[in-house]
Amino acid sequence: MTAVLPPPTGDMVEELSVLPKADCVADSAGGLTFDLADLCRPGAAHLLLRLRDKGDEGVGDETRLPLTPAADGRLRAVLPSSVELAEGRWDVYVDHGDGEPQRLVPGVNDLRSLVDRMPSGTRPHTAVRIPYATKHGNLTVRAWHRAPHAEAGELLIADEALTVGGRVFGTPLTTDAYAELRSRTDAALVHRAEVTADGADFGFTAAYAELAEKPGVWDLWLRPAGQDGPAARIGRLLDDVADKKAIFTYPAVEVGGTTVQPYYTRDNDLSVRVTATG
Repeated sequence: MTAVLPPPTGDMVEELSVLPKADCVADSAGGLTFDLADLCRPGAAHLLLRLRDKGDEGVGDETRLPLTPAADGRLRAVLPSSVELAEGRWDVYVDHGDGEPQRLVPGVNDLRSLVDRMPSGTRPHTAVRIPYATKHGNLTVRAWHRAPHAEAGELLIADEALTVGGRVFGTPLTTDAYAELRSRTDAALVHRAEVTADGADFGFTAAYAELAEKPGVWDLWLRPAGQDGPAARIGRLLDDVADKKAIFTYPAVEVGGTTVQPYYTRDNDLSVRVTATG
């Protein structure tokens, strides 16, 4: 799926026209390859990824990748899936070492391998990296690192309940599994939903009547091994869409004086918003 952004105008067009472009190819394992034109600058060059809105500790907030000569007079940097990136948005620069790093703009993003991607499940974590163009036209990589991960699949929205199907990665799905719907504003308020399991595939149904008792946002979690095991946030990460909130929209349902509507958050996690209609 390709997101269509409004074209830049005015000063933004002039600024973007002079910034170097980077083509990006994603592989199914979670790696990225960046190609950009050789600017024929002296010294070694690096591709620099900077984590936006980094934490106070500032640990691991930059990743530097060497740019080496490739075909057709271009430079190439490779981000293997084995190199961990913290969850967040990583802005991409080229650094020639003789001044401030220069922001990159996206060229051609080849994300075909991310469509309907299905990890092997042998790793304890799931790594996802999706390059995209920001609203200002710059190149950024959205990264997730989940251990374990519960991938949302088909959603069935009925008049009285939401049915969620999906698959868990990084941990076995046991007969003790259940889903949790957690109130974002009241940590003590949690509803459970019984899970059906078929190998790594799970399914459950959440009744709207329970959620309608507490307007606000309810976040969906999976407990693959029950209460004593890990918790996995349910989200949809395994495709080529970096921001689903504005693209994947679902109908709202009227329940007992409230409006109930599933949606994907800014982090592509699955939640349900309950709004009092009165």
